[in-house]
Amino acid sequence: MSDKPEFHPPELGSVNVAPRKARPMHADEHWASQPWYEAPRGDPSVAEVYTYTDAMSYDPGDEVVFRSSATAKAWRLQIYRDGLEPEMVHEVDALDGVFAATPSDAYRNGCNWPVAHRWTLPPDLRSGFYRVVSSCERANGARFIQHHFFVVRPTEKTRRAKILMILPTGTWTAYNDFGGANHYFGVEGPDRDEPSPVLSLQRPWTRGVVWLPPGAPRICADPAPEMGDAPRYQMKEWAFSNGFGQYYAAAGWAQYDRHFVLWAQKEGYALDMITQTDLHYRPELLDAYPCVTIIGHDEYWTWEMREAMERYVEGGGRLARFGANFLWQIRLEDDGKRQVCYKFKATHKDPIVGTDRARLMTSAWEDRNVRWPGASTVGVNGAHGLYASWGGFAPNGQRGFTVYRPEHWAFAGTGLHYADIFGDKQHIFAYEVDGLDYTFRNGLPFPVPVEGQPETIQILAMAPAVLAEDEPQGEGFRYYVRSSDHEGLVECITGEVTPHGLARYKYGSGMMVHMTRGKGEVLTAATCEWVMGLKRGDPFTQRITRNILDRFTAARSA
Repeated sequence: MSDKPEFHPPELGSVNVAPRKARPMHADEHWASQPWYEAPRGDPSVAEVYTYTDAMSYDPGDEVVFRSSATAKAWRLQIYRDGLEPEMVHEVDALDGVFAATPSDAYRNGCNWPVAHRWTLPPDLRSGFYRVVSSCERANGARFIQHHFFVVRPTEKTRRAKILMILPTGTWTAYNDFGGANHYFGVEGPDRDEPSPVLSLQRPWTRGVVWLPPGAPRICADPAPEMGDAPRYQMKEWAFSNGFGQYYAAAGWAQYDRHFVLWAQKEGYALDMITQTDLHYRPELLDAYPCVTIIGHDEYWTWEMREAMERYVEGGGRLARFGANFLWQIRLEDDGKRQVCYKFKATHKDPIVGTDRARLMTSAWEDRNVRWPGASTVGVNGAHGLYASWGGFAPNGQRGFTVYRPEHWAFAGTGLHYADIFGDKQHIFAYEVDGLDYTFRNGLPFPVPVEGQPETIQILAMAPAVLAEDEPQGEGFRYYVRSSDHEGLVECITGEVTPHGLARYKYGSGMMVHMTRGKGEVLTAATCEWVMGLKRGDPFTQRITRNILDRFTAARSA
């Protein structure tokens, strides 16, 4: 049994178009540009295999149940602990292929496939991200490969790190379209053209969430457009051409978290790991760590997750958040096997509206009916961000942070000065960012006071962002997000869409902020692409990250 993973380009899976009225499409077919999703073909003449696990995380010693559907006669299961030196921990060479149909509502109610394999985790298995690789051979000699994952939680006996990394799996789930829908688009509704507010965790992850080949485009205008160029969305072009999920670049281990893990391990930082579901149901896991970190695209939280994090920080814990887009409240149901988020439609469609649980309405945290500013937990929020450096969102804009308080300890040893920009060449300021309403006094930015927003927030660095795509007209011009998020968010916050409201929230910022809270502290570098400064070798981003982690892993305050 090899201890190194086999890296193969994935054989194109079953990619289905979900246009205005859904029709299937596979990866070796080409249709006009329309939304698409991944689902098994179910064609007995085409060998494939898909697998998911009965839970997203486990303790050492737990039994992992693997559920699969295969048209291949036999298939192979391999499990690796992913990281700088991936290690194979379990392998089964010849599992019998059993086909099970995928329900039309699998995205909402799960796949309900039969059990294909069971594995009891070793009692001393280290905490981490475990990549599940299912593969089979096709008649033409090609190999079909599908990736899933599970996380092993730390226990008192297996804990090795001072840093607990929380994977933003609420966001991963929101973007997972396997089976027909996610929180953004899908085959829900009478015309089969709506997103689903309810998503099951009992299904595979769409292609690209767990594994990506080198060179898969990121959500950043690269190269920057020349004057008069039509907007481009390279990640969608690449995904459609190569059989990956249309939102692969928006969220997931492969695009964000893995880059941080590789850098941290190279630098000698040990990491234990949990999911957001663990944060929700097992908040006591935080208490053993002086530092908690969250990476990349961090958009969806439950009320309970926020309470757990604020309690942890108040008690002396430290949160290092190298990510952004803190925006939506979700609910977890059925022991975390189902995620609910009605988003812009929550006021009219969330069944808890008007009940004694109305504060759990799955809308924006700044919604007039929720009123728990995101800054209370992480120092910033998505409503005063949101997009930068792609599509029609300032594609030629600033791609790094401008420093405003170089004397802060986070910048120690960098040599950065007031008004210096760092991370620009590495494009760390891109995709989605978080900010605050702010004002300038004597050349320095200060947060505008808001009820529920901590008064200790310091703005260390920032850059401009926008909430709506600017849409100059031109032949062949086509915009992606347009103004839908802008109008929806303004209605959530203010109760109506007015020219005044649209103008108030159209322009924002992405920020790097520090705040104290009780005995603890929070530092947020609020851009999804911070990890690119680490991966691409920006000395400033790397030194700042070390400063934060070194300070935050010191002994926790009593």
